[in-house]
Amino acid sequence: MKIRILPLMIGFALAGQAVAAQPAAPSDTAADRRQVAALVDSALAALSRGNLEAFTDYMVDEAITMAVSTRDGQSRHSARTRLANRTMAMPGKITERAFRTQVHVAGPIATAWAPYDLYIDNKWSHCGIDVFTIIKTGGAWKIATLVWSAEQPPVCERHPDGPPKQP
Repeated sequence: MKIRILPLMIGFALAGQAVAAQPAAPSDTAADRRQVAALVDSALAALSRGNLEAFTDYMVDEAITMAVSTRDGQSRHSARTRLANRTMAMPGKITERAFRTQVHVAGPIATAWAPYDLYIDNKWSHCGIDVFTIIKTGGAWKIATLVWSAEQPPVCERHPDGPPKQP
């Protein structure tokens, strides 16, 4: 069986040129990054106020959230739809604070990666990483997915400002 390498190489070269000729996605702008970071902060603030309707208003209708926790070396996950998030029972007064959020934008999609800590009824519960996938739709940024880890130090860290101020 003879393999014809040259035509295959030419095909790959032409395919590479076709990809290279595509216009680049709009660049990652400072304004877009600020808008995405503000969305993350606003969504977590709504959650911390216990306002699940406002929290889920920052999401597209098809949004999914997923928690991943690791205990005794075993990881488990659970997922919820936007509607399930909207109607879930809160375990108490939640305070979730993100810090050092890293935002990346490419055209109509963005990601935000943020360490966070979480308190329930003013008692420290856990910390981890929130990973948001965000899309621009109808001229507004909306959460498509939110996945977070739920862990304990030293795997994760608490907010650098210490515990939240109690009202």
